[in-house]
Amino acid sequence: MPEENKRTPIYEEHVRLGAKVIPFAGYLMPVNYPAGIVAEHNAVRKRAGLFDVSHMGELDIRGGDALGLVQQVVTNDVSTMTIGQCQYSVICQEDGTALDDCIVYRFPDHYMIVVNASNQDKDREWIRKFAPRFGTQVIDRGPETALLALQGPASQRILQPLTDVELEEVEYYHFAEGKVIGHDAIISRTGYTGEDGFELYIANEIAVELWRRLLEAGQAEGILPIGLGARDSLRLEVGYALYGNDLDESHTPLEAGLGWVTKLDKGDFNGAAALRAQKEKGVVQRLVGFEMKERGFPRHGYTVRWNGEPSGAVTSGLLSPTLDRGVGLAYVPAGAARPGTAIEIVIRDKAIPAEVVRPPFYKDGSIRH
Repeated sequence: MPEENKRTPIYEEHVRLGAKVIPFAGYLMPVNYPAGIVAEHNAVRKRAGLFDVSHMGELDIRGGDALGLVQQVVTNDVSTMTIGQCQYSVICQEDGTALDDCIVYRFPDHYMIVVNASNQDKDREWIRKFAPRFGTQVIDRGPETALLALQGPASQRILQPLTDVELEEVEYYHFAEGKVIGHDAIISRTGYTGEDGFELYIANEIAVELWRRLLEAGQAEGILPIGLGARDSLRLEVGYALYGNDLDESHTPLEAGLGWVTKLDKGDFNGAAALRAQKEKGVVQRLVGFEMKERGFPRHGYTVRWNGEPSGAVTSGLLSPTLDRGVGLAYVPAGAARPGTAIEIVIRDKAIPAEVVRPPFYKDGSIRH
């Protein structure tokens, strides 16, 4: 029999708020609340939204040569990180293909790697395989950790009265340790929406109280609870990859347009030799952004045509609620990857004109760089 889906500590709150709940990455998660996906999406773009992302995985890397282990398993150069910094990266296999994407956090005495929910077991075992070489412990904090994401231009105003951390001093892709509603928390200025906001790592025991307090504190700002539907539309408008769609075990970070987090000159790491060879030879296909030139709703799996021939498939697509036009990501031949290239998306047996563009599609987010 298949394993039963897990529930986050906030599951009952989603039910109480009338969420439509679906199985996702082994968990029962809210896809939307009664307000609907577009209303939730707009709340984050204009005001604020609160996400339960407690299904994500957190791995502590401690002891021995912790830096050496993290350098071995991720593509970015962790040695450049300062204490309190976060860094986006990819976990590669020896052949250079992506096992997952992740965010690395640097603490004074250890590192934390935050991984995708659906991959946390395979990521943990993969990283542990290399730990003995560095005399390092890989501790799975996921089961005891809840994670809430408060996103949108009003996020700082909502959160500040509930924490002793001076949020104005926390820069983008940095974090601080402090108290939230009187309890220990890690507060990072990160997110998956293209808007300013924070991700709050807390103990499971206080998750429900914090969830309620944040919704209460944000009431005057028009905060809404946000489900997976709007999470997907928000991230796609700014061109963020979703593992399993836009990045997977059959593509390398170079093919996925993540060369900027793949530091081939940092020394040895998993997949380095394969990635160096691929860079030298040149990628055959590449993940690109595209915009529809006529009305059309591109969806995952739709055929991409270039020069009249089938040349790839849409990995993520939607009718953008903010821009009111079809946008998406797709793997296309390297020759079609240049911005401005004319392609077509086949929607219901009809080829609709589109154009390759460089994401983000939505450029007016409130992120403070």
